[in-house]
Amino acid sequence: MAQYETMNPATGVRAAAIDEGLRAHMNKVYGTMSIGMVITALAAWAISGLATTTDPSVATAQLANGKLLTSFGEMIYGSPLRWVIMFAPLAFVFGFAAMINRMSAATAQTVFYSFAAVMGVSLSSIFLIYTGFSIIQIFLITAIAFASLSLWGYTTKKDISGWGAFLIMGVVGLIIASIVNLFLQSSGLMFAISAIGVLIFAGLTAYDTQKIKNDYIAHAAHGDTEWLGKAAIMGALNLYLDFINMFIFLLQLFGSRE
Repeated sequence: MAQYETMNPATGVRAAAIDEGLRAHMNKVYGTMSIGMVITALAAWAISGLATTTDPSVATAQLANGKLLTSFGEMIYGSPLRWVIMFAPLAFVFGFAAMINRMSAATAQTVFYSFAAVMGVSLSSIFLIYTGFSIIQIFLITAIAFASLSLWGYTTKKDISGWGAFLIMGVVGLIIASIVNLFLQSSGLMFAISAIGVLIFAGLTAYDTQKIKNDYIAHAAHGDTEWLGKAAIMGALNLYLDFINMFIFLLQLFGSRE
């Protein structure tokens, strides 16, 4: 990683201003990401609540684990609509990345929060599969791991920019393998995908944190507040995806099923 002094020629008061701005930028990144996580959690909880019932008189279907589905739950989990819900976040991410340069920072933030809600709908099915205690437990483990990895990525003097290409190739491989396993339903392949996924997104957490920091330092001197605003949203999106994916893969590995 290029050192602060080599990336920014400013000294004294200017250097202190850049350092203060970096802290504010990172706070915005983490704050935006955190709000997105809350939106996702609320959306997932609300949708799962609408999809399930404890009243047999209003249930229209029953899962193998005994959960009762409402007509709404049967529609989103048992009809072809489930494929739309499953792949909607992926389409949302690609579309967001392609269009963000034409958005204002305020619009980009709104789109990010909308994406977080869509992700919550997609993740709502975990409440049908795993116990509530297990979900909370894995979430806390993920939060501790994420905080540690992000802190290391922010403070390390080691240049980890070279990890990027390898990690992105790994993500592409995970997506392809996951789609293939939708049809194969192989428990062995699922275990391998989950284990490798945890490692890849752990690496991406540190990599993305360092990249957010370096990008800010490289561009802060230009005073482009609009760019910095959108950069904070994209940084929040990247870290949000790292957290969510690490959580899902850890849940698949260690979660207790209903």
